[in-house]
Amino acid sequence: MAAGPTDESIAMKYPPQNSEPTDAETRREIAPVVCYPVTTLPEPDMALYRAARQNLTLIDTIIMPPRAAKCFRVPAGHFFRIVSVDGPQVGDLNLWNAHDLNERFYSGKTRALHGTHVSTGDRMWSSFPAMRPMATITHDTLDWYGWDADGGSVHDVIGTRCDPYTNDVLNGSDYHYCCHSNLTRALAEETGMSLQEAEPLVHDVCNVFMCTGFTQDTKQYFMKASPVRPGDYLEFFAEIDLLGACSACPGGDCSTTHSSDTAACYPLAVEVWKPAEGALAHWQGPAVNGYSGGHGA
Repeated sequence: MAAGPTDESIAMKYPPQNSEPTDAETRREIAPVVCYPVTTLPEPDMALYRAARQNLTLIDTIIMPPRAAKCFRVPAGHFFRIVSVDGPQVGDLNLWNAHDLNERFYSGKTRALHGTHVSTGDRMWSSFPAMRPMATITHDTLDWYGWDADGGSVHDVIGTRCDPYTNDVLNGSDYHYCCHSNLTRALAEETGMSLQEAEPLVHDVCNVFMCTGFTQDTKQYFMKASPVRPGDYLEFFAEIDLLGACSACPGGDCSTTHSSDTAACYPLAVEVWKPAEGALAHWQGPAVNGYSGGHGA
């Protein structure tokens, strides 16, 4: 069994075991290339969405209690908001095609296209083979935050969701109100599935309101106190019929800990809004991905 890092090496993880080649600095200075240039990515019609959101009617409100999750449904062509209610609280968001739960939010591809953190104009992409926009972010009351001195920002698509399995590995104990478990219970309750059937459909999340980044030294995922205030919200436009689930994370504002009952936690709300008749007369929902599916066979 390989030895773990010593106390002295923690700050830099494992020290290198090989000496640098003579051209090491030349290799490090090579300019990076963006993996997925988005110049050909179809742009959302933000002017249409801005016009449509000027006259909205609230048709549903769902409350996520602290350390719990609830499901919600949003018809295509409607808006939904995740809203801070009573105090600083982050939420873990899952999205599915309401008619086919195998099509679900793909955080990794969203990250590859839009970056580690998302805001107005970014889109929530779905899994293969459909790979299309599920929702578009149309308003973000925390867009003022930007990037802080630690390299942190809000609404990340980096973190996977707190879960009882990692908690067991790190702490050797059961905790049942991690976001993964909350989302699993909510999906099972909404669909009538067993927990065992629902769990594989729970997926990596958008961490709404969470302030995160990577440490400068070891490049480890960090969290810090969310800047969210009561009344703040992240708003989406549903590009397809959606089933969503949101968990009010047991970490509260994620300033110190998660996966426990230690942090102060508050409810979150999901509001579903209907635009006025005719406001989206020229809008068309996205088709599934155009790839032929041959895979070279």
